[in-house]
Amino acid sequence: MNNSEYTDEQKFHHYMGTELHNQTWNLLGKNKRTEKDNQRMIFFAQGSLYHWLRSPVFEKVNEQRGEWMVSHVYAVVGHGTKALKSAERCLALTQELRFKDFDLGYALEGMARAYAANGNTKAANAYFDEAIAAAEQIQGGEDRTLFLNDLASGPWYDTGLPR
Repeated sequence: MNNSEYTDEQKFHHYMGTELHNQTWNLLGKNKRTEKDNQRMIFFAQGSLYHWLRSPVFEKVNEQRGEWMVSHVYAVVGHGTKALKSAERCLALTQELRFKDFDLGYALEGMARAYAANGNTKAANAYFDEAIAAAEQIQGGEDRTLFLNDLASGPWYDTGLPR
């Protein structure tokens, strides 16, 4: 199916999924986010997942990565329970679809960070160790470096991570 075969609504969903994902990253990279920025970031991440699920070029990897993004945003803003729900969905999709490499690493990082946001240091450390092990399997130096830099970034709350 080429682009001319998509309806305007389908094109809209594809565009919005991508645009909201990019806007989420922009807010994540902002040094001093306000509470309003954090709320927008949550809405953008959720909206991106919503639109990706309705995109004409929907792939399961979009759902998996969208769930990771929602989890990551919730963890970053300290909503541990919500972060864990999306992280669990992300990891379940990762396992169901047998994703490896980059996607497996991020699914494990998502679990670690969600547990950290919940104050569960033991589980956060266990998943962090699994994420480090998964990093060794990431093909491509740029992807591995990106992943390890993201893994090293905060917040990790009071877990002592990264170590």
